[in-house]
Amino acid sequence: MQSGHTDPLTVELGERSYPIHIAAGLLTDGTLLSAHVRAKKAVVVTNTTVAPLYLERLRSTLQTAGIEVIPVILPDGEAYKTWETLNLIFDALLENRCERKTPLIALGGGVIGDMGGFAAACYQRGMPFIQIPTTLLSQVDSSVGGKTAINHPLGKNMIGAFYQPGAVFADMSTLNTLPDRELSAGLAEVIKYGLIRDLPFLEWLEAHIERLLARDPAALIEAVRRSCQNKAEVVAADERETGERALLNLGHTFGHAIETGLGYGEWLHGEAVAAGTLIAARLSCDLSWISEADVRRIEAIHVRAGLPVRAPKLEVARYLELMSHDKKVEDGRLRLVLLQAVGKAVVFDGASVAQIGAAIEARCT
Repeated sequence: MQSGHTDPLTVELGERSYPIHIAAGLLTDGTLLSAHVRAKKAVVVTNTTVAPLYLERLRSTLQTAGIEVIPVILPDGEAYKTWETLNLIFDALLENRCERKTPLIALGGGVIGDMGGFAAACYQRGMPFIQIPTTLLSQVDSSVGGKTAINHPLGKNMIGAFYQPGAVFADMSTLNTLPDRELSAGLAEVIKYGLIRDLPFLEWLEAHIERLLARDPAALIEAVRRSCQNKAEVVAADERETGERALLNLGHTFGHAIETGLGYGEWLHGEAVAAGTLIAARLSCDLSWISEADVRRIEAIHVRAGLPVRAPKLEVARYLELMSHDKKVEDGRLRLVLLQAVGKAVVFDGASVAQIGAAIEARCT
């Protein structure tokens, strides 16, 4: 499928609204890219894994359109989502005398998008920002919605800013080089949309998960498009996570505890979210909101997607300690995203420590 064959989605945020383009071949679509860059030079932030695959393709496209490219190549991995790595971006921006109007393009997965966006939000108090996500997880989740951050040893994504991109280009052809493990990790965030608000999408995923794992182009475009549509609707209604947007964090409070507790990068974000989603499902069942059959259904689709459904055996007290640093803690109470039904999530702060601990214990290996 060539670029331009599907209409872009739009994240409706008034004068800050922006398009999400989803198609194969976008990295070589100079007309479309240059329409959003609007400058003589652009900074491309990427990493050591993605740069050899796609940097030259993007550089060639932009140079043909008369745009000079300043590459910033960072080390790859969640372990490098730190102040030290962020400073490498600022070093490059200052050394190359980048101006407030110089666009920063994030070419990579969620870590690159988060750090590139945070740098763009901070540099001269805000420079133009474009997302070119190259992993399934970043295409369906982190590239859309303007959440940017770095990690802290005490908690994931605790230091950051809301900063919306000017455009998102999900070039589906980049998924051809994505390792199988990363593809499965991305499916955790895809499945999430079905569980929290789009039951027909969950049913579609149950029918087509093997097509997605086989990288069927039409199925992948449908999954990315439907996920982005859900994310765009939620972000438009609640940009800064005061209400409905928190529902996008199903499994994330437990998942972030797994990532932080094991050490960033041991489990992929999507893997931790999958195990966290099963803890949330267990707790939802213990609260008599969903049935044992529902828990088995949720487990089954994650297993078919190649995702872990048992959480690592950290002590329950360690989980609770790590979760106490979560952004959803309010007035000292832990607010969890749970399932009132399959296809309907809710934010709930009424679960006791004993109930939460029991659900963690039940899902640990």
